[in-house]
Amino acid sequence: MSVFRHPGRHRVAVLVRHGLLPVELGIAHRVFGTARASSGERLYEVATCAVEPGEIRTDADVTVNVRHGIEALAEADTVIVPSEHEQDAAYLTGRLPGPLAEAFAAVPAGARVASICTGSFALAAAGLLDGKRATTHWDAVDRFRRLFPRVRLEPEVLYTEDGGVFTSAGVASGFDLCLHLTRLDFGAAVANAVARLAVVPPHRDGGQAQFIERPVPEPEANSTSKARSWALERLYEPISLRQLAECEAMSVRTFTRRFREEVGTSPQRWLLNQRIGRARHLLERSDRTIDQVAAEAGFGSASSLRLHFQAALGVSPSAYRRTFAGG
Repeated sequence: MSVFRHPGRHRVAVLVRHGLLPVELGIAHRVFGTARASSGERLYEVATCAVEPGEIRTDADVTVNVRHGIEALAEADTVIVPSEHEQDAAYLTGRLPGPLAEAFAAVPAGARVASICTGSFALAAAGLLDGKRATTHWDAVDRFRRLFPRVRLEPEVLYTEDGGVFTSAGVASGFDLCLHLTRLDFGAAVANAVARLAVVPPHRDGGQAQFIERPVPEPEANSTSKARSWALERLYEPISLRQLAECEAMSVRTFTRRFREEVGTSPQRWLLNQRIGRARHLLERSDRTIDQVAAEAGFGSASSLRLHFQAALGVSPSAYRRTFAGG
């Protein structure tokens, strides 16, 4: 009997292990479980599975009763691997224990595989990250590099994507990655609706720094929030770094440093991401021409929009609209 009972939906299997962080399991179910089409229909079916069904210990004072075994992996379109905090053989030797190796062998060749936090150790031990870009929690970087020198580790970013294999950094970036996958599958409007329900940022760029020196400004310190609000109301205009700095009465140098400390990326990169997000919204939710979308999103010309859109998403604006318009 199939684990998944709705063949029209995208099937997500979450593979949990002893030492699970319950919040990471909750992230996957929250994001994919609340994604809806404009008709209100669920877009994903999510199943939790384990190598051996039954009670799975967590790092909290609770256990999770898992009903499904690795048969769920064999039917999945996407497999999510949360972290575990009981230091299994994948951490100590760089090799998977036999049962877990069998679980990964059950994953279909065309399925997408993603890890949250140090779940990347399991993916690397399974050989899924050899030669690929990946990330993990900043506190586990040295251990990861010693065990898996063939992986192109990028410890400074929130999440990575390489050849259908995805990794994310700490717990919160699991939200970012799952929203990113939803965005890839069903467009920005669906992902934004999920983010609103969860009260989390709808999009943080994967290349954004995972460790921000000053994530919350000191109460008396100047912030860059006024400049960001000002820019969001004027995305259709040319916006210079000097204009942003003037909003906060700072020098360009001080503003740039403060912005990166608070947001985790440069002002220019942040502004580009906001414009791409605006363009995505217009392509999905309006019938404006590509030239009009380019103008309203602040790219100035259709050719500039196409260049940046292709670089960021790997598709043209027209192809994106064909895929996600009305989603």
